[in-house]
Amino acid sequence: MNQKGSKSTSAPVGPPAHGASVQEWLHWLEAIHPTEIDLGLDRVLVVLRRLFLRKPQARIITVAGTNGKGTTVTALESILLAAGRSTGAYMSPHLFRYNERVRIGGQEISDRALVSAFERVEAARRGVTLTYFEFGTLAAFVAFAEAGVEDWVLEVGLGGRLDAVNVLDPDYAVITSVDIDHIGFLGDNREVIGFEKAGILRPGIPAVCADPNPPFSVLQQASAQKVELKLTGRDYTLAPGAPGQGLLTIGDERVELPAGPLPVQSVAAAAVLSRQLVPELSLESLRHAIGNVKVPGRFETIHHNPDVIIDVGHNPHAAAWLAGNLRDLRGDSPGCILAVYGALGDKDVEGVASAMSSVVDQWYLAGLDVPRGLDSDSLMRRISTVALQGKPGAFGSVSEALAAAMEAAKSGDRIVVFGSFFTVALAREELLPASEAP
Repeated sequence: MNQKGSKSTSAPVGPPAHGASVQEWLHWLEAIHPTEIDLGLDRVLVVLRRLFLRKPQARIITVAGTNGKGTTVTALESILLAAGRSTGAYMSPHLFRYNERVRIGGQEISDRALVSAFERVEAARRGVTLTYFEFGTLAAFVAFAEAGVEDWVLEVGLGGRLDAVNVLDPDYAVITSVDIDHIGFLGDNREVIGFEKAGILRPGIPAVCADPNPPFSVLQQASAQKVELKLTGRDYTLAPGAPGQGLLTIGDERVELPAGPLPVQSVAAAAVLSRQLVPELSLESLRHAIGNVKVPGRFETIHHNPDVIIDVGHNPHAAAWLAGNLRDLRGDSPGCILAVYGALGDKDVEGVASAMSSVVDQWYLAGLDVPRGLDSDSLMRRISTVALQGKPGAFGSVSEALAAAMEAAKSGDRIVVFGSFFTVALAREELLPASEAP
């Protein structure tokens, strides 16, 4: 499994032949740049200008944030499609197939269209080195343009200011949340990270910041660029609605947000921006559109008896949200929560474990045999300073840890598998038949 473009040990050779498979292209893309992450827009901009003589004739909607980006992108996609707009959505990473990253009209891009886009980017590259993510981002742009898509909803991969997605000037923007993650690239405090996220803003554009306590750096950049920034608590409000629902108020409009596992602030941000994107859409149609939003891997139940919930949360902010959902779900139930946790070495595993410690009754630590993945012994050492209920068990793989948790689970218990996209993908493959994959 290779979801994120980890580096190959083989030396790069010529590009795949015409008509090669998606997998052949992806394998080659892993080797054409010396590092997996290389923030900066200069190289991407060179190739973009060769692909597009001018800005694409489409509305560009860019979504940045520490957590909740995928939910906002998916909600915006659903709303725009409900309004009859031709819509493309670009997200990362993926769980099963690379094609999940690029959707046109609500459907994953075909292998044929994806390969065609790869070929066009390679023809324009002319020796410029691009990372796996940068190459794929430009390919998504090509695919959207070739399909004549009216609205491009783009998820930032990392940060904002220097992310490849930001090479296109957005017409609209959303910042979902600002918290600590990717310290080595973005900084170690919310003000510095907020500056990076706010790098997607452009002068005068409409934007939404869903973070209830936005850093001053975000507000400062919005003010300096005269961005029409809508803030929760000032321009719109979120309050409890009917049982299990939220009530969103935008001016004199009220929208009932559906009960469900997705972060309500991210869904609300999409709904708020939609009033500018498609003001003609009725509130009833808006409610229906956001009520149908599903994001695989976000607090998703993939098995019953025992219930197995998967979540891609991998930083303390996401873990705190996950813990709150689990706490609400458990209520007064006497059942236990068993956690299968696998993580990458550059993540704040101590912070994640601390955020989850109050709701997890037993830990099953899983080694991840992927680039940057922690083996179970290293994971055990990393969280040994955190007070956890029960003595954690260490297992060589997600499969082994999940099997042990399922064997130990009693009636009423729940298992949560979390920590990274890799962890969740492995659990999904283990428990869901291929026919049920997204």
